[in-house]
Amino acid sequence: MSPNIVTIGELLVEIMREKIDEPLNRPGTFVGPFPSGAPAIFADAVARLGEKSGIIGTVGHDDFGRLILDRLEKDGVDTGCVRMLKGFTTGVAFVAYFADGSRKFIYHLPRAASGKINLDQFNRDYFSDVKYLHIMGSSLSINKECQKVCEQAIEMARDLGGKISFDPNLRPELLSIEEIRKICQPVLAVSEVIMPSGEEAVMLTGIKDVFSACEELLKYGPRIVALKQGKKGSTVFTLDGRIEAPSFEVKEVDPTGAGDCFDAGFLVGLLKGWELSRVAKFANAVGALSVTKKGPMEGAPTLEEVSKLMQESEQ
Repeated sequence: MSPNIVTIGELLVEIMREKIDEPLNRPGTFVGPFPSGAPAIFADAVARLGEKSGIIGTVGHDDFGRLILDRLEKDGVDTGCVRMLKGFTTGVAFVAYFADGSRKFIYHLPRAASGKINLDQFNRDYFSDVKYLHIMGSSLSINKECQKVCEQAIEMARDLGGKISFDPNLRPELLSIEEIRKICQPVLAVSEVIMPSGEEAVMLTGIKDVFSACEELLKYGPRIVALKQGKKGSTVFTLDGRIEAPSFEVKEVDPTGAGDCFDAGFLVGLLKGWELSRVAKFANAVGALSVTKKGPMEGAPTLEEVSKLMQESEQ
């Protein structure tokens, strides 16, 4: 039986500065490696929430690759379409954090194993039970081969009745805004759900007002636009109007992966058939808990942990 939710893209390790305001252009200390990659974080979070998830991607035939696969498999992610590739190293992201909440990345992706995803890694049958194929802009941005793989997977999933969800997950470090818009447009047109940040909604539409940008995105094709607003919670846009969902107060340790975990929570909520207000609140809780531990995947919560946080907030 194939997974209910599948994603495609970069599997990498993240090595981060140990201290705040320690830039990458001078010597300093790092912590890691941590299993990472936006699609990998997403897939892991879906599995930890109790849904069957799978990922299509590539790692190097090295210890970093084994680190990632061990974590995903431990949490129940289907890795049957992940290839360990000899002759290429596993992708790496170096990250620095700053006091204003910003981050700086240096990626080793396009020429690493992460960028060597091929069409022969999966076939149509893999999507036979898929309810959502989740595509990320970062995966589209790696190289043209990865873009083709995503396009082919979208066609297969839709042919079998699956829906497409999309996180723009824009990476200006990899492509220009103009190039990002060009590769995102075909995916936006076939997506049921898109889950941008405010900055991403503005970049995709060219409209400076965030809410107006999200309303414009509805014209591109999706039925739902779920705007991720961090500490402000989230706002869901449909043709029927807006739904605002509150945030949850937690102690932030590491913000990396919060948006990916939100995506996971949102799709899991949709699969459960909940009303959108509950789906958004649930996704907010998943994203909130994800920032409470050091490392991109380390805070990904279980369904029980999310339920507990939501119950406590209602008391």
